[in-house]
Amino acid sequence: MSELKQVVPDVEPSNESPEVAEELEALLSYLKQSRGFDFTAYKRATLMRRVLVRMQTVGMGSFADYLDYLQVDSNEFTRLFNTILINVTSFFRDPQAWEFVASDVIPRLLGGTGARDPIRVWSAGCASGEEAYTIAMLLAEALGREQFRERVKIYGTDVDEEALSEARQAVYDSRRVEGVPPDLLQKYFDRQGERFVFDKELRHSVIFGRHDLNQDAPISRVNLLTCRNCLMYFNAEAQARILARFQFALIDGGILFLGKSETLLTHSVNFGAVDVKRRLFIKAEGGPRERVGEIDRPRWIEPSDTIQRLRDASADSAPVAELLVDKSGKVIQINGQLRSVFGLSSRDLGRPVQDLELSYRPFELRSCIERAYTEHRPIAQTEGAWRGPAVQAMYFDLLVVPVPDTDGTFLGCNCIFTDVTRAHRLQEEVQRTHQELETALEELQSSNEELETTNEELQSTVEELQTTNEELQSTNQELESMNEELQSTNVELQAINQEARVRGSQLNQLNAILESILTSLRGGVVMLDRDLHIQKWNHRAEDLWGLRPEEAQSRNFLNLDIGLPVDQLKGPIRACLASDREFTEVVLDATNRRGKPMRVKVTCTQLADPKGGDPQGVILVMEETDGKM
Repeated sequence: MSELKQVVPDVEPSNESPEVAEELEALLSYLKQSRGFDFTAYKRATLMRRVLVRMQTVGMGSFADYLDYLQVDSNEFTRLFNTILINVTSFFRDPQAWEFVASDVIPRLLGGTGARDPIRVWSAGCASGEEAYTIAMLLAEALGREQFRERVKIYGTDVDEEALSEARQAVYDSRRVEGVPPDLLQKYFDRQGERFVFDKELRHSVIFGRHDLNQDAPISRVNLLTCRNCLMYFNAEAQARILARFQFALIDGGILFLGKSETLLTHSVNFGAVDVKRRLFIKAEGGPRERVGEIDRPRWIEPSDTIQRLRDASADSAPVAELLVDKSGKVIQINGQLRSVFGLSSRDLGRPVQDLELSYRPFELRSCIERAYTEHRPIAQTEGAWRGPAVQAMYFDLLVVPVPDTDGTFLGCNCIFTDVTRAHRLQEEVQRTHQELETALEELQSSNEELETTNEELQSTVEELQTTNEELQSTNQELESMNEELQSTNVELQAINQEARVRGSQLNQLNAILESILTSLRGGVVMLDRDLHIQKWNHRAEDLWGLRPEEAQSRNFLNLDIGLPVDQLKGPIRACLASDREFTEVVLDATNRRGKPMRVKVTCTQLADPKGGDPQGVILVMEETDGKM
């Protein structure tokens, strides 16, 4: 589970004055508004100490200063989140309690269900998944593999996305599986070197997802619910709310398994004790199963004036932003959420709605109101972007509901803005994940092709990637993993460098031999590709025509301005390239680099393709012949 970190003794709140408490609440409100995570239900003393730890790290002296720092550095939220929460879990944590679950609780659950009835388990605050897989092994032992696959669904939930990602991998090192009995370890884990992978067949029955116990609706129809050492970090009000949700989630006779530091003495009406010492409780059969929306419903009635104030306050404190507009288009009511998000105030009451920025951003509100009146139905718009004081944009869904009068006309419209920022960001995350998966598939296909020729090198790289994906969260384990990667990479680089040196040496030898051959020839030698660009130009050619090899390299031979009439060689060269003749000789009048007239015999020879294809180019050998002009 994701628990609050243990308190650091030397970091204590230096001042708990009302001003400090107000600054802390402002910080928590900002985190909830901008990031969608609500820390306000956690115990204030422990929460304050954990935030102070992070403030000390970045050198902030007050909560207000740290709030400014958070607004500037968008990456700081992740570091703060990791400071407050940590994943503390293990396989078969508290072995005596799990022995009792295996010997008494699971047989009781199975005895109360039919042979084909589904069995649903919720591991709340599952962290990196060890607890969920522990339950899976016990149920598989009790039911057998076939019955387990057909009947069991285990839902592991947590607020920490990084921990959930690790849980989905289901890969653990030898230290983390020490608590698994040897027979279960051999039966339900596949060993891959120093890593242990949970049985893929059973893994399909374990589903992981993000869930906030304090805010999100509970999973329903659950036979067994485990939430160990998580509730103790919430305040009393939040604990009561969460336990009410747990009571709603469990079926009659369902089992609730808590941690050592938690008890249900104050909620014995809805739960009975199975084993108080091991913190196992059972939902009372026939007990009230309240709807989630009615968990905290008041059971008393105040006088009428108090009821009216309560209704007004309830409308003002509604969790969604609401704007009430009369038939003439004037603003009649603005609730607290609308003021907070869109910056409106009581001074805007009575103003025409078209005078407000809200009338055209994030939605064209006036046209939606007109449509609602015209079509006599609610009008909906989705995902309008609004950039308020938060660093990131917020997204809202709009619902414009016409308010009818008793005579069938309309009194006005209620405009409801629902914050869907979190859903929008989750959708973006899903799209990014999908793209990452597509990229990973493409890389895997490419790796499989390369494996045919470079199997050993690629195997090393795959092992490094797997090791990287399975790095542990603690700093010492991360350093060990990084050291292994560096060692493996160093060996691979040494092998690559050695291979490069060998190939470079071979290439240098071949170039030296070729240069030696070209230098040894008495005549000038020019090598041309099929486009008649110069590839080689030996020193004898330089001596004849006064053009150095680096000046001649890559130039078109027919464009050279030298003492040799190169235009007269166009025909013989084309003939060689056309495969008409393997070689041809031509005697031409020329002038060497010193201006001396001479006769030159030019031999044009095909540069054959080793594979038997078309000639790759031609070789011209130019030799001075006897004779006078």
